[in-house]
Amino acid sequence: MTSALHTSKLTSLPLLARGKVRDNYAVGTDRILMVASDRISAFDVIMGEPIPGKGALLTQMALYWFDQLGHLCPNHLTGDAPESVVAPDEVEQVQGRAMLVKRLKPIPVEAVVRGYLAGSGWKEYQEGQAVCGVPLPAGLQNASRLPAPIFTPAYKAEAGAHDENITFEKVVEIVGPELAAKIRDTSIAIYEAACAIARTKGIIIADTKFEFGLDDAGTLHLMDEVLTPDSSRFWPAESWQEGSNPPSYDKQFVRDWLESVRINGKPWDKTPPAPRLPREVIDKTAAKYQEAWQRLNG
Repeated sequence: MTSALHTSKLTSLPLLARGKVRDNYAVGTDRILMVASDRISAFDVIMGEPIPGKGALLTQMALYWFDQLGHLCPNHLTGDAPESVVAPDEVEQVQGRAMLVKRLKPIPVEAVVRGYLAGSGWKEYQEGQAVCGVPLPAGLQNASRLPAPIFTPAYKAEAGAHDENITFEKVVEIVGPELAAKIRDTSIAIYEAACAIARTKGIIIADTKFEFGLDDAGTLHLMDEVLTPDSSRFWPAESWQEGSNPPSYDKQFVRDWLESVRINGKPWDKTPPAPRLPREVIDKTAAKYQEAWQRLNG
């Protein structure tokens, strides 16, 4: 495995944007090179220390799911090799961690699907027995499996801001009734198909978020990352029981450490700069991502 990459520095292509994890470069006017760095963020703050191997794992996992789920929705992959569009001395920065994708018009809605009560959904349920305006039966517990998966979208905020949970009716206002229904139905179909695959590998996908874009013909495409530990809550099936959150294959380990750390005797205020991650936290987080991929990939 190559050394960790916190930030890519390609000079052969124009930089479009740097996200929390991905660096996006323009390839002509119709394609984008998405490079998954080893950055990790928590509470919307990017940590200074990378997680070795994380970007490559996220990319391989996304490619796995695009391959498994292509019959349900077109995706943004071009099929071309990412290494083919960069200078020879930049190949190492993209090898195994990049996707060469179609340039689509992004839809400003995160398509969140929940099959279990967890996180903010559990908090919301306790307050009003509903999640994002979707009413749920009484008597559910933390980590309860829902009677059927629910679509609980969020409005994509500008960089640095928190996404905002919205109702399906709000999605209709943003994109129109036909596209809103297609996004909802496609998201639930993809989630259900992925859950069935993951269960055979001993993984529960408690919830996930998808991103979609439109091509010039107006065709809906699945884009960005899909069903990775960064965009989903993965639980080991053997650890699941109602009433408590199982240990998850994601950055929860980093969040828990950050919640416990004290700076000058006070909790970190969750604004930059982030505290330096100790080696133990980096290694254990890397191991969590690795375990998720090993389970999926057999």
